[in-house]
Amino acid sequence: MALRVLPRKAWRNWRHPADQRISLHSTDVEDASRRLLLYGVLPLWVVPGLADWWMHRRTRIEHTSGTKESAVHALMMTEAGVPVLMGLLARVNPLALTVMGGAALAHGATAVYDVTLAVREREVRPIEQHIHSFLEVLPLTALAFTACLHSDQVRRTLRGAHAPQDWRLLPKEHPLPAPYLAALAGIIAAGVAVPYAEELRRCVRAARG
Repeated sequence: MALRVLPRKAWRNWRHPADQRISLHSTDVEDASRRLLLYGVLPLWVVPGLADWWMHRRTRIEHTSGTKESAVHALMMTEAGVPVLMGLLARVNPLALTVMGGAALAHGATAVYDVTLAVREREVRPIEQHIHSFLEVLPLTALAFTACLHSDQVRRTLRGAHAPQDWRLLPKEHPLPAPYLAALAGIIAAGVAVPYAEELRRCVRAARG
C-alpha cells in the first residue's frame, strides 16, 4: 500500500528539494553533456520545427493534404513531447527510459507515414526533406544523451529492473531550476505549440469552407 501512494506523495512535494546545479563553466564530461542537452539540443529542436511549419504554410497545406496531415503533426509533437516532459520533470529510471525509447520508435514510424501522406498531396521540396532529417534525428540525439547521463539506469533496464521503484513515475530527486523550465516552456509554446495550432486551425477552417 505504501508503494502505491508513494508517487503521489513524491509529486506533491517535488519542488521542495534543492534544484539540480547546471554548471556553465565546468569542463567535466558529465556537466558538459548535460549542458549541451539542456541548452543546446532541446531549445534548438524548435528551430527545424518552426522551419517545417513555414514550409507547410508556403505550400498551402490547408488546401492540399489539409487536416489529416496537420493532425499527424500534432501526433508527432505528442510522441516527442511526452518523453521530453518525463526527462525534464521525472526521475530517469527504467520506466522513463522505456517510454523514451518507445516514443522515439513511434515518432520515427509516424514520420515515415507523414512524408508518405504529404508527397501524395503537395509539393515536398528537398529543403523540407532536409528539415525532416533534423526533426527525426534530434529525438534520438536527446535519448542518446539521456542514456549516457544515466548509464546505471540503462543497465538496470537491460537487466530487467525488478525493484518497484524502477517502474514508477517519480519526480527528480533534484529538480531542474524553475527559471530554466519556464524559459524552455516559453520557447516550445512560441516556436511549436502556437504555430502548429495555427496550422491546424487553418486546415479545419479550409475544410469547413
